Amino acid sequence: MLAELQRLSKGAAELAAAPLWPLSDHDVTGMLHAAHHLAQVATVLQARLVRQACSRGIPAVQGHRSAKGWLRSLLVVDPQPARELVAHADVLQRPVIGQAVLDGRVDLRQAAVIVETLDALPDDLAQTDGAVDTYAIVELAETALLDMAGEFPAYQLRRVGERILEHVAPEVADQAAAAALARQEARVRPRRGFTMSLPVNGMVRLSGALGVEDAAVVQAALHPLCVPSPDDKRTPAQQRADALTEVCRLVLRTAELPVDGGEPPQVSVSVAYDPLAQTLGVGTTDTGVRVSPETVRRLACDARVLPVVLGGQGQVLNAGRRRRLASGALRRVLYLRDRGCGFPGCDRPPRWTEAHHVWFWADGGPSNVDNMVLLCVRHHKVLHDPGAGWRIRFGPDRRPDFIPPPDVDPYQKPCRNQYHQRQ
Repeated sequence: MLAELQRLSKGAAELAAAPLWPLSDHDVTGMLHAAHHLAQVATVLQARLVRQACSRGIPAVQGHRSAKGWLRSLLVVDPQPARELVAHADVLQRPVIGQAVLDGRVDLRQAAVIVETLDALPDDLAQTDGAVDTYAIVELAETALLDMAGEFPAYQLRRVGERILEHVAPEVADQAAAAALARQEARVRPRRGFTMSLPVNGMVRLSGALGVEDAAVVQAALHPLCVPSPDDKRTPAQQRADALTEVCRLVLRTAELPVDGGEPPQVSVSVAYDPLAQTLGVGTTDTGVRVSPETVRRLACDARVLPVVLGGQGQVLNAGRRRRLASGALRRVLYLRDRGCGFPGCDRPPRWTEAHHVWFWADGGPSNVDNMVLLCVRHHKVLHDPGAGWRIRFGPDRRPDFIPPPDVDPYQKPCRNQYHQRQ
């Protein structure tokens, strides 16, 4: 067998190195299907060899505590491929499933989904009113899933598998589904979690896991902010990241969160100010993260500011009175005038906006209706980006006009948000 396998491997290697340009389109697609099946068959053989080695205790004899560690050493592969190969060996313990892969009816990912689905079926189906024998139901489910694998890839087959009893044993499906979901919810809840890494090169990595109910709540909150538009160049992942931040900004503005250290929850940034040059320096958040002067300017547009005078050793010499730059009364006037983000074409409502100073507050700009405009977070960043080139001026009717950069409009014709004004 070893000699035959080596011969086949050599033939496959020669075929892989052969020129492909003479092939017709039909041959290219046909060979792609055949090569995919060949890879699946090869993996089945590897998985069976792993099972045989484990049954003989070879990993332990060679000084390894697990099959995964043995494979990493023997084949010089990374942990993930070794872990997957061990998982394939477990999946292929069902002879019918393994043969289906060899026959090309399913691939290994589909096979794994089918086995997981069968293993998740309740053991007490026979005790359910009107149920047939549990073993018979499992066989029916296995046959149905193997047939469906010809229509659905693994991720869709998994969803179909969640309702497999509706196909093969509808008389017990509802009771079994209720019991399975209850077990699933009890199992999932202790495993939920959410972490944020320390900043690395300006990026903070989020990682976590939610239960189905929690995920539905999060999706419902993020979805309205992720509706695609023709001029939105962000990826779906970037849209979700921005939406999560906007949701948190909105909650911070509601004053409904519990107090934190005697104060409403807030983002605190300390920044040095040079009165001679009238410029802001690099800011530092209360978590110790440094942010650029441009970010400080944007945050200062719609924030409570507490001026603090520091001595040469950093001691506090004088602390001024905190004031809200956009007061409740002023914000209501901006709501009535702008009715949402003022940037042309934006449909964000007032509650998703921040009050932007056209003449930056950090540069001495006043906090009044003739120097402020509502902007969503995305367009607030655009107006604070010197490279973007957008400017704002107020027209004779005291409404903001947006001046586009030359690469957007060579004539730089002033424009307004007509979306909110039509409402």
